[in-house]
Order: sequence, then structure tokens, then C-alpha cells
Amino acid sequence: MKTFQQLYWDILKQETGQGRVLAGEYRPYHMDCLLHPERYAPVVFAEDCEQCAYDQACRNSCIFDAFEEDEGGKIRINKEKCVGCGACVDACRLEKLAANKDAVPVLQAVRKTGQDVYALIAPAFLGQFGAEVTTGKLRAAFKAMGFQGMIEVAVFADILTLKEALEFDANIKDEKDYQLTSCCCPVWIAMIRKVYQELMPHVPGAVSPMIAAGRVVKKLHPGAMTVFVGPCMAKKKEAREPDIADAIDYVLTFQEVQDMFEAADIHPELLGEDEKEHSSRAGRIYARTGGVSEAVKETVQQLHPNRPIEVKAEQADGVPACRAMIEKLKKGEVKANFYEGMGCRGGCVGGPKSIIGKEEGAANVGRYADKAEYRTPLDNPFVLELLERLGFHTIEGFLEESDILVRDFS
Repeated sequence: MKTFQQLYWDILKQETGQGRVLAGEYRPYHMDCLLHPERYAPVVFAEDCEQCAYDQACRNSCIFDAFEEDEGGKIRINKEKCVGCGACVDACRLEKLAANKDAVPVLQAVRKTGQDVYALIAPAFLGQFGAEVTTGKLRAAFKAMGFQGMIEVAVFADILTLKEALEFDANIKDEKDYQLTSCCCPVWIAMIRKVYQELMPHVPGAVSPMIAAGRVVKKLHPGAMTVFVGPCMAKKKEAREPDIADAIDYVLTFQEVQDMFEAADIHPELLGEDEKEHSSRAGRIYARTGGVSEAVKETVQQLHPNRPIEVKAEQADGVPACRAMIEKLKKGEVKANFYEGMGCRGGCVGGPKSIIGKEEGAANVGRYADKAEYRTPLDNPFVLELLERLGFHTIEGFLEESDILVRDFS
């Protein structure tokens, strides 16, 4: 019986016209995982796992209690509880766990005539597909694959920066007030919702930039399919949460996209430039730890230069550090008013499915941010034009009526 990884590659090659699959060589479970990823958790079993030689390290690593035993004593993953943080994959020394993959249905969608499919690329993308692969070359590669286009999610990080800055300005009135942010990290938000529920009133009900991007694309291009591309397994779970499942059809990791390019024999570094960059520095730095705080702080200062209470940020990256920060907050041992948590060390550039190291990724993000023509969303005419097209004609209206940017945490 061939492995899950071999099946994955065989189907990728089949979908790009370079191979075929003999279904009898594979387990039905693995075939179903690849053809219907929405039926499974962000983490799946790559091989049978009946008895663990390492005292169920996967189960012990999961703070969300997603590993359960069925009636026969076999371990299963509860797809409702698993958030895709990847801790279990790292903990499993036998390598029996793997990230769920959306590549096959995405390839089927882009090959389907009459279906416009847009790739929504996370701010951490620069350098992931090679140092010589520019934004324009990557966009050209997606189009060569069959996508209608590629859109930078950093533009929507700009919009969420403006929203969080306005929320801060409206709600933080004295030294005891504070906000728990980063809407962009589903592991951080899931941890607060499931472990520290009593702190949820301090979390603004903002969607993530991924969800904002998907909703806006679908509003402006009815019938379009949206595919988020990033370094994060947890985005697969976020995209399926009931109150925001209208935004994103599939989530690909950077590694899945790299595999798709290889299977289709597409070489982004050899393609021409297809330039359309509209994000500010603020949106681009969301990809690394501290970026959200820095973006919101600068935007608040621009909104209200003489504000008596400034943004005083505290950041943590990695689940243990995030939990430690929250425990200190509960004990009154930290005096910030803006708490930013990232589930991965280094921020999104340290995501489990990044292709390059987090230090190199952060450096690439910094260089790309410094090249931005605009510093904040308030400077960015493309953000203001997009808000106009969405029907937001005043700052007050944007803050009070932006249903497309709001989610229900109940």
C-alpha cells in the first residue's frame, strides 16, 4: 500500500496532465482526505496510528483537546476542536500526522471552464518561492496555473489596521482599558475563545484580513472562487468556521503551492512581471511579530496626534508565550493597553508551512514594507477607493456599519 504523500503527488500529476492514479493502491481514507478536505480537520493521519511508542505525545501537545478515542480505543481527531496550530505534527516523532491538503480540489476548480478563481496571497509570501521571484512573477505564475488573478491580502490588512485603530480610539479611554488583538492569527483567537473566554469582551469583533479579502472579492466579483495562500495550517479551520464560511473556498499553504508549480512544470522565476501592488507598509508588516501593534499605533497617532492615551503594546509569539502573557495580564503584572498574540514564533513568517526560515522571512517582509509607497492605510488612496466602492463614505459609517468586516464570536 502506497503512502499518503505518494498519493498526493500522483493526484497532483494527474490533475496537471502528467500522470494517473491507480486507486486500488491507496487507502480510501487518504483518497477521501485529498478529494474532500472539508470533511476533515486541518491535521490528518498520514499513516495508521494504533499504538504510540511515545505516550501519545500528539494528544498531550494539544491545548484544544482535539484528540479523542473512539469506542474501540483508536485515536481520532475531532475536526470541530482542531484549530490547525501544528503542535501535534511537531510532537509526533513517528511522523504519522500531516497537514490536510486542499491542492487537488483547487486544481480541479482552476481547470473548470467558466469559473474565476482568485489567489489571495498572505503578506508573508515574499521570498517563499525563491529570492528572484518578485510579486509580479508570482502573480504571473498563478495566472499560468489557471487563476484569474492574485490579490495581496496586505491591502485588507490595511483596512483592518484602520478598523482596529478606530476601535482603539473609540474604546480605550483610561489606563485600565485594553484590547486583545491580532485578528489575523486564528490560533491566538481560538485560544482566547476556548481557554480564556472571560477575556472575549476585550477582543474587537473584526474578521481577519483573509476573511475580509475573500468577502470583498466575492462582493465585487459575484460567483468567484477564493483561495487563500499562506504559511498557516490554522487558516484551513478558520475558513470553515460557520459565521465566516462565506469568504474563502479553499486554503493552500506555501508548500502546497510549491508542489503545484512543480507538478505543472511552472517556474515563476522565469516568467515576466505582472505588477499591481497597492498595499501600504502597515499592511505588509502584519507578517511578523509586532507588525500589527506597530501598524495600529502609527495609524492611531495619525488619526489623533494629541491623544492622551497612546498605544502601549505587549507582544507574544508562540502558544506558550501567548499563554504566559495572558496569565500576566490576568495577574496585573503587565500594563499595556494593546496585546498582540501570534501562534507561531516570529509571527506568520514562522508558520508551520513556510518554505524559508522565519529570520529570512522577517527580513524579506521588512525590505518589502520599506519599499511601500504609503506608510499607513490613511495614506493609501487604494484603501480609501476600495472603501468607497464597498459603500463606506465616512469614517463613522465604516466603524459602525462595516458588517463585511465584523464576525460573530458567540
